[in-house]
Amino acid sequence: MNFCPQCGHKLVSAEIDGRTRLKCTSSSCNFVFWDNPTPVVAGIVEVDGCIVLTRNKGWPEKWFGIVAGFLEKGETPEDAILREVKEELGLEGEIISFVGNYSFFERNQLILAYHIQARGEVRLGEELEEIKLLPPEEVRPWSMGTGPALRDWLEARGVSTKDTQ
Repeated sequence: MNFCPQCGHKLVSAEIDGRTRLKCTSSSCNFVFWDNPTPVVAGIVEVDGCIVLTRNKGWPEKWFGIVAGFLEKGETPEDAILREVKEELGLEGEIISFVGNYSFFERNQLILAYHIQARGEVRLGEELEEIKLLPPEEVRPWSMGTGPALRDWLEARGVSTKDTQ
């Protein structure tokens, strides 16, 4: 970002609240680009005792994740994850528990993760290329993004994640 979205003047780096931030150069504008994390919801979706792993279109063949998406204006995190489950998998879901919140610094996101019990027949949404249904014992969480939430959920259920990469 090079120019102020409010007045169009140039942005410059400045120390504000102990951090370097972009600030508008106009004396009549007080715009600061705070660059706060974006809230993301994620769902560990369980169907018939299996965990649904998803592969988005454009992802490498071996990359799978859990259902995730952005909150929309006026939406609670709970409404957002249930919407994402419906959009991506065509399933009705019920929130069983809040797993936790996780910082994903590499993408400047705050992930709010939930355990979802879903019912119905899985139908791939527009964003997905493929899914896998795996028993929890066969799921291997990844080290970043939604992986730590999945790891915590599995470990809370007594599933070992020790051989995870």
